Amino acid sequence: MNREEKVQYWLDIVTEDLELSEFLFKNGRWLYAAFMCHQVVEKMLKAYWTATRDDVPPYIHEHKRLAELCGLYGQMNASQRSFLNEIRLMNIEARYPDYKRTVASSLNEDRTRHIVEQTKQMQQWLLQKCSQEMKPSSSSENTNE
Repeated sequence: MNREEKVQYWLDIVTEDLELSEFLFKNGRWLYAAFMCHQVVEKMLKAYWTATRDDVPPYIHEHKRLAELCGLYGQMNASQRSFLNEIRLMNIEARYPDYKRTVASSLNEDRTRHIVEQTKQMQQWLLQKCSQEMKPSSSSENTNE
C-alpha cells in the first residue's frame, strides 16, 4: 500500500467508528458511545502519523502521547488539549468491571453528547491536518524551463 492508501485505511475505520458512536449514543449506550469516540480520536491521530511519517504508528492508546510524538500537540488549542485528557478516560476496552462502572456512572446524555460533538470537531481538525500533509508539494523544479 502507498501512503495515501494507508491513510485512507485509517480514515475508513474512523468513519465506521464515528457512525457506531452516534448509533450507540442514540440508543442510550453512553459508555460504549464514549469508548468509540476514544477510538475515533486515536485512529485520526494514527492517520495523521501515517500521513506525515514513514514508520508505523506506535501501538499505544494514549492520545496526548500520540499527538506529541507526531508533532500535533503543540498545535492544539487549550480546548483540544483538555478534550484529549477527558477522552483518555473512555478507553475501557480491557478494563476491569469496576473501572467500567465508574466511567459509566460519570456519563449521562448531556456529557456523552458533548463527547460525541467534541470528537467530531477533533476529527474534522485532524482530517484537515491530514489533508494538508497529503497535498502534493508544489515543486520549483520546473521554474527554469
